[in-house]
Amino acid sequence: MEETLGQEPSNLIKVVLFGPESTGKTTLAEQLAEHYRTEWVPEYAREYLQEKWDREQKTCEPKDLLPIAYGQMRLENQLAKSANRVLICDTDLLETKVYSETYYTGTCDPLLEEYALKNTYDLYLLTYIDTPWVADDLRDKPDERERMFLYFKEALEKYDRNFIILRGGKATRLSTAIEHIDKLLRT
Repeated sequence: MEETLGQEPSNLIKVVLFGPESTGKTTLAEQLAEHYRTEWVPEYAREYLQEKWDREQKTCEPKDLLPIAYGQMRLENQLAKSANRVLICDTDLLETKVYSETYYTGTCDPLLEEYALKNTYDLYLLTYIDTPWVADDLRDKPDERERMFLYFKEALEKYDRNFIILRGGKATRLSTAIEHIDKLLRT
């Protein structure tokens, strides 16, 4: 299969978990996939960067962003083939673009930016920072969660993405997400 940053055509409803680190995205992605008996696309950057950390004790650098983007889209396109009506994505290229711009002085690779804006999703679930921050090898901005949340929100507004903000505990977030996804399934 050719390496691409583009989405393969599908009739699925695509939902993205979007927001700062340690705000419950992966947990919610797994819960939603279980609820809808479908696939969820893990965040490829976690696997890629954990391997880099284990090998070199280095965090993400600008040169890592395109390989991460290609890996993310390879996973999304692969899992879309076996998904059931809904595909839950733990991240997307727009999130990678936001991280690129906030971590690397406003820059983003033009190819990454092109596909971050070109790929489409039906709903973004923006996770608020009212969950406890949990440290790991890759997370590094516990004191900047509010600022990062605003960057993510501004990106969704700037690029006119359909989104809702999820707040509260796991059960509240899950029921709110299901309510909004069910509306999309009925249309």
